[in-house]
Amino acid sequence: MRMEDVELQARALFDELGPRAIATAAQRAAQLESEGDREEASNWRRIQQRLTEKRGARQS
Repeated sequence: MRMEDVELQARALFDELGPRAIATAAQRAAQLESEGDREEASNWRRIQQRLTEKRGARQS
């Protein structure tokens, strides 16, 4: 998946789910990994990473 596609997917998922998008992406990646679909799981991990980056640093 191209970086542009990762960005679009991450943005759409966040627009739909808000802060729950990161957990949803992680769950989808884990599900795909357990099903043996490594390529698609990797795509979802990239989406998860992009969502985490967009969230920014946590404040204490």
